Amino acid sequence: MLSELQQLGRAVKQAQYRQHRALESGLSAIGITLAQWDALRAISRTPGASARTLAAATFQSEQAFGALAGRLLAQGWVERRAGHGRRIEHHLTPSGKQVLRSGHKVADEVLAACFAPLSEKDRAALLVLLHRLSGDGDG
Repeated sequence: MLSELQQLGRAVKQAQYRQHRALESGLSAIGITLAQWDALRAISRTPGASARTLAAATFQSEQAFGALAGRLLAQGWVERRAGHGRRIEHHLTPSGKQVLRSGHKVADEVLAACFAPLSEKDRAALLVLLHRLSGDGDG
């Protein structure tokens, strides 16, 4: 029999998995993957950031983010610019900004459906608890 903590861990993973699949499906309809959209979000939040910073923000290795950034560059959604020293900065192109906006619309619809079983009060409480678990102090 699974312990209560194992059940809790599994329930969190199941919810995350359903959300991930729903987002991946919705975003694919506009021609972007969840990983690509997440990278565009990270670049939008920190224009000029290095690959190292963006890799950490998107929970990827630097090597994986570099490959992803190369695909974003090939799509015309991102541009790289020389920064201070050997640093390469990442910026969204106008096309990247448009894809990001479209992705936000999809994500809002998908996440509204994912969290529909919870009241606004329950969603707020869940957010506080998840912030507490992640240790980011916003809860």
